[in-house]
Amino acid sequence: MKDINVIPLTAENTRALQDTIYVIGGKWKLPILFSICSGNKHFKDIQRSIPGITTRMLSRSLKELLDNKIITRRAYSDSPVIIEYEFTEYSKEYALLINQMIEWGKRHRKLIIESI
Repeated sequence: MKDINVIPLTAENTRALQDTIYVIGGKWKLPILFSICSGNKHFKDIQRSIPGITTRMLSRSLKELLDNKIITRRAYSDSPVIIEYEFTEYSKEYALLINQMIEWGKRHRKLIIESI
């Protein structure tokens, strides 16, 4: 097996990995981030783009992403009130991570299907 350049195994690096998994882990957070990254800014647009997500789960996940400063929520005082969600400047690097995960997922699916 080819050597892999891995960050050293330390308590600090393990905590950082756990923090990352906590922030973006779970069934819905990455699809939500992918949806926002793809241009969906409104609650209903995000919900429509993710098959199977409930209103409650989307609300809860958006709140957790807001609490972790991954996205922002902006309310416009139109009638009715318009709410938009966007990446924070800090979290835009997640778009690159999401793209890499999608490409890895495609390669992995192909590898598994070909081995059947």
